Amino acid sequence: MSETVQRPGPLMVDVEGTRLSREDEAVLAHPAVGSAIIFTRNYQDPSQLAELTAAMREARPNLLIVADQEGGRVQRFREHFTRVVPMRAIGALAARDSAGGLSAAREIGWLLASELAQVGVDMPLAPVVDLDYGASTVIGDRAFSGDAATVGALAQALGEGLRDAGSASTAKHFPGHGYVAADSHAELPVDERDRSGLAEDMAPYGALMKHGLDSLMMAHVRYPAIDDLPASLSPRWIGDILRGEYGYDGCVFCDDLSMGGAAVIGGFSERARLAQAAGCDYLPICNDRAATLELLDAVRIDDEASAMRRLALHARCAGSRAGTESQALEDNPRWQAAVELNAKLTEDLKNGR
Repeated sequence: MSETVQRPGPLMVDVEGTRLSREDEAVLAHPAVGSAIIFTRNYQDPSQLAELTAAMREARPNLLIVADQEGGRVQRFREHFTRVVPMRAIGALAARDSAGGLSAAREIGWLLASELAQVGVDMPLAPVVDLDYGASTVIGDRAFSGDAATVGALAQALGEGLRDAGSASTAKHFPGHGYVAADSHAELPVDERDRSGLAEDMAPYGALMKHGLDSLMMAHVRYPAIDDLPASLSPRWIGDILRGEYGYDGCVFCDDLSMGGAAVIGGFSERARLAQAAGCDYLPICNDRAATLELLDAVRIDDEASAMRRLALHARCAGSRAGTESQALEDNPRWQAAVELNAKLTEDLKNGR
């Protein structure tokens, strides 16, 4: 196998069920693939999921396996996992007790990543760094707060917890999805603000980058004062602003190319072409096997700089699979304390604190 094939490719794909089909195996082994995302339909119980992820890595050894496991209403695995509070609960604690909020964010991050590591999942695609303006139902309580400094500090702390567990952060959705009411899963939201109006939304990303942000995910939102293309497909946003102004050299995820926010821009091959030309390193394509098969031979795999960013993220997550058999997680005092903390946050949330 050539060096190019050995490297992780730019596509993030999914698999159909709780066991791999032959087509799944062929897709995972394709040189255009570098990552896979797990959904609730792929999960029965922890033992089954661990077997599935092991089989996926047998098909593709250098595979980065992720899941949307933020806590709250975005948690793909619930039974036999801690039902983590929405991030708003941590933000509420931070408003009462700044140090307590930072500690909670760190321990909840560690908890999320540690439980995923037990079943072979590398990253939870978290944290949400959008500000809560009270307008967006798709963001809502997924956000820590409406205050940029609070969001930046809590996202940094949660990221430290993720890294403690051998995982990595994915801050999302750059440059900010919280202001618009429309849901980019169904349509393309339009945010009419200019750069000065977006400054607060972007501030947490700048703070995170100063500490070394592992990766981020772009927003399927159009900001016409800056560029007519959605940020996720925009060379202005990714090349000029992220890579140029911010000097960011981490991994950039496009948001799912099958979402309504991307569907307004041509077919799948055109969306993928634009995303790569803009500077996205990973292109998720979810819940559409026909589109996945189309893109396997449509995407570029010869971008050296992008391949190196993917390799760096994979290396960051290698620790998530190290030592998971050495101690049952339930016997770990840190896990026990984190579960107790989460229960307290859940109770506070129920009581309106």
